[in-house]
Amino acid sequence: MTRTALIGLILASVALNAFAQILLRIGARSAAQSGSASVLAGFAELAFRPAILAGLACYGFSLLTWLYVLGRIEVSFAYPFLALGFVLVALAGWQLLGEPMSPARATGIGIILVGVVILARS
Repeated sequence: MTRTALIGLILASVALNAFAQILLRIGARSAAQSGSASVLAGFAELAFRPAILAGLACYGFSLLTWLYVLGRIEVSFAYPFLALGFVLVALAGWQLLGEPMSPARATGIGIILVGVVILARS
């Protein structure tokens, strides 16, 4: 498999992981609004929310993809790409969930992106 294809799989794994975070946030937020009487009932309600189940499935596919990649490329090359997860989650949280995007956060995202591009070219 070519290095370019492996980078594509790395990016797919990172995107699945970030999407899982967004789905888990959606599921957790909707469960918090229901106001379960006990902690145990709250956990049970969380476990079966569709968004939670979808988020867990995304995590599973992300993990399988990541394991496939790690079998074919150096971890020192692949691992820094995980920083893109911070970027994707911050942008999705801002655009899809209405979470704040401060200038400092946007600057941090830019720094992460520059770093990942430098690593990808090495």
